[in-house]
Amino acid sequence: MATLGGITSCTRLAQPGRIGRMRLRNRVVMAPMGTNYSTSDGLSTERDKMYYAERARGGVAMIMTEAMVVTEHARPHHNSLCCYHDRFIPGLASIVEAIKAHGAYVCGQLNHRGALLRRSVLNMEPVGPSSWKNPNTGDSVRPLSIPEITEIQKLFVASARRLMQAGYDGVEIHAGNGYLFQQFFTPRINKRTDLYGGSFENRARFLLETVDRLKNELADFPLVVRLSATEFADGGYTQDDIIELSRRLERAGVAALDISGGSNESPQLSKYCIQPPSFPRACLAPYSRPIKAAVSIPVLVAGRLVDPEDAESVLAQEAADFVSVGRALYTDPHWCSKAFGQVDAPIRKCIACNVCFERLTLEKDVACVHNPVMGTEFEALEYAEPHLSHASRTAHPNKVLVLGAGVSGVEAARVLAGRGHRVEIWEKAASPGGQMHLAVAAPDKREVEPVWSYRWQELETLRVRINYNVQASAAALREYAPDFVVVATGARPRPCPFDTTRLDKSITVAHAWEILLAPERVSPGSSATIIGGGMVGIETADLLTVRGIQCTVVETLRTVAEGMARNNRMELIERVQGRGAQILTEARVSNAEGTYLELERADGTTTKLHIGDFLITAIGPAPDHEGAQACADAGVAYALVGDANKPGDFMSCLRDAWMVALSVDHRFRQELKETA
Repeated sequence: MATLGGITSCTRLAQPGRIGRMRLRNRVVMAPMGTNYSTSDGLSTERDKMYYAERARGGVAMIMTEAMVVTEHARPHHNSLCCYHDRFIPGLASIVEAIKAHGAYVCGQLNHRGALLRRSVLNMEPVGPSSWKNPNTGDSVRPLSIPEITEIQKLFVASARRLMQAGYDGVEIHAGNGYLFQQFFTPRINKRTDLYGGSFENRARFLLETVDRLKNELADFPLVVRLSATEFADGGYTQDDIIELSRRLERAGVAALDISGGSNESPQLSKYCIQPPSFPRACLAPYSRPIKAAVSIPVLVAGRLVDPEDAESVLAQEAADFVSVGRALYTDPHWCSKAFGQVDAPIRKCIACNVCFERLTLEKDVACVHNPVMGTEFEALEYAEPHLSHASRTAHPNKVLVLGAGVSGVEAARVLAGRGHRVEIWEKAASPGGQMHLAVAAPDKREVEPVWSYRWQELETLRVRINYNVQASAAALREYAPDFVVVATGARPRPCPFDTTRLDKSITVAHAWEILLAPERVSPGSSATIIGGGMVGIETADLLTVRGIQCTVVETLRTVAEGMARNNRMELIERVQGRGAQILTEARVSNAEGTYLELERADGTTTKLHIGDFLITAIGPAPDHEGAQACADAGVAYALVGDANKPGDFMSCLRDAWMVALSVDHRFRQELKETA
């Protein structure tokens, strides 16, 4: 690893490579990831086109567009792209044209979810190799007949032909992650007794026949197949099975293999496809290495490739020939350009919060916590890194004051300073960061740190002045006389929602923020009751149980950590409960006296809960409007952003800050036009 201009230069990653007849400019392939940016009837949109074009502009060698369905009876989402009719060709061609304008190849993934189709989404019927129940939904799965299998194979060929007509450079069949082809291949699910079940040959038949049909009819169209190297489940196919399948796919004429892992049939298995932050970087490399050793065609691999160094290490250990980078390109479309030293700015690193995946599951358009303008017209290098573009910098800088040096304040300052304004930050504390130190306190949360470090690094580059230990009074604001104030003063913890004065004096009452900052206050071997099972409450339990403290979490809702992506939530709950924590949901505190809480349950019953040594409240913060009041008293124009506006997550805070900063910049420019 060498460095170029302060940015890591990845020698292997930057090398050209071949997949079939395609000569790729580097070893980075954008993984096929859903967006829900299309129309409700599957037509592509300008939003799709801009999203893909920016990532091609950012330097990836090839883009795998999101999974497209081959039949109207297998729609996975309300707004997923489709390829089952010729009417979709013109829109797909416009996406291809936009990608190729920036020098990237484009490959289209085709998929059929089979048993993982959801009746709740467009009333799709789950179908598969055998009778089964979808673990996510409980829907019954109807076995496919042999004529239906043949028809699906023909649909894949017809859709691939449409991709070719739209100008795609190749096609990928999705045969992993728990979808239809994998359902046939795994003995866990496939219980058929005909030609498509039982032996290895029979379980592989559906996929291999489909590949043969494609190669026979579209011989010169490069074909890639995505596989899950392992299911991470008992009773599934073996490593020998997947290696043999890979060899047979090579013999069948497949141009490359794209390796993933796990199955999206349940959060317990989906976490191996869409990994939470507790998983190691490049976590699928050990599983792809034996496959690469067994075949001579190129192998791609995915799996928590956050930094260019992660990707470089995969290539160095000969686990793959190319890397399939997914969520990291949601977060920063210019990942490659920055990695190769072509753009002098830090990479916005994926924090594996999996909000992107959760939004798709909830039928929302995809969004990114760390990149809040993804999927908008503002997702361009000129807006992401405004200090690099002379055209975006104003010739008439205004004086902007930001109150608060937390994530929201620093983001607003970064954007406004990057667009040429004179920005200063006032922070009432002695150091910056706001609540960031709380966000990284729990185990495995260090991966969240780039949300802060990326912005802080840019702020230092921009030389924005920060004054600490400053209380923003009306008099101080009048004296400073800013043209505008961005109020990013954050939030405060709420007081305990019930009376604690009758509790036994041996019980220590504290707020979760205090414990996250100083967990040593709770000594190992003691016990604690946590009121509030949101993200803060459950992460506090995670931090304490690691230290050998018995925790009970009390939550009024039906589930804990409701705002967390389900893959991450399920993994965290399993981890906390595995250490002995008790989680009580649909429980409200009706009384607190002595050493007990009285809980009112959803069924109307009441129970008593022994509190233990600590009573910790984690019921969510309230916005801090002190700065806003000072602005109002001083008669200064201002806007609230982040938690000062409304307590939320990183995405809401950063979206507030970024877009308000752009609106303030626009306001200044508009005023300038009106006075000209």
